[in-house]
Amino acid sequence: MPAPQDRLDATDARLVQALTDDPRATVMALSQRLGLARNTVQARLARLESGGLLAPYGSRVRPEALGYRLGAYVTVQVVQRSLAEVAAALAALPEVLEVTALSGAADLLVRVVAVDADDLWRLTEQVLALPGVQRTDTALALRRYVDHRVAPLLERAAGTDQRPD
Repeated sequence: MPAPQDRLDATDARLVQALTDDPRATVMALSQRLGLARNTVQARLARLESGGLLAPYGSRVRPEALGYRLGAYVTVQVVQRSLAEVAAALAALPEVLEVTALSGAADLLVRVVAVDADDLWRLTEQVLALPGVQRTDTALALRRYVDHRVAPLLERAAGTDQRPD
């Protein structure tokens, strides 16, 4: 989570909102659209990128375009004090898209992709064989109703949110 000084202000939110609307917009086009100096836009973008406040461009590629048509969520129970090692081992698997630590019965929620059911079986067996993993449970992702989004949060931060509080 970013520190308070690393949060987007209203101008940053408007800038990211404009980039969301037109990801290929040039710095000049963004400065004209937002009524900001070109140098201001360029400096703000550089700060947002270097501060890690913008997700990497690779997050825009859909796994289906690479042949990974099957998505799943794997919950993982880990041996006490092995969380960091298991997370690092999971990060080394190309089919692992995200790893999130959880509270509750499972320790990790792992978002994975696979080519097909046999590939998913191979992958889950590979995860289960990692040192420190006690148990896994896999749920297939059948349909996504809401894609990853931040637009409503950007609208709120930019002061352009039209919905009542």
